[in-house]
Amino acid sequence: MAGKSYTNKNIYDTVRKNIKKFRNLAGITQQELADFSGFSHGYIREIESSSMATTFSLDAVEKIADGLGINFKYLFEDPSDPTIIPDGIRHKEK
Repeated sequence: MAGKSYTNKNIYDTVRKNIKKFRNLAGITQQELADFSGFSHGYIREIESSSMATTFSLDAVEKIADGLGINFKYLFEDPSDPTIIPDGIRHKEK
C-alpha cells in the first residue's frame, strides 16, 4: 500500500472487497464467517454489499480477520492483486 492515497470510501471498499475475496478463497459462506467472527449473517452480508461500507469499526475488521484466520493487515491490501494469499487462511473443513 506504500504510496497509495486512500479516501475514506476507498479504504472501506478495499476492506469489504478483501473480506469477500478471502472468504471465497477460504470456501466459507457468509454465515460461517459470521459464526467464526461473532457477528450476525446480516452484518457480514451488509459489509460485503457496501450498504454499510463506511460504518464498520477497526474492531469489527480485526474480528473478521480472526474469523478468516488471517492477519488484519491483509484486509487493507489491493483486492485486485491475485498474488496476495494470506498465510493461515481458514479453509472449509471437508
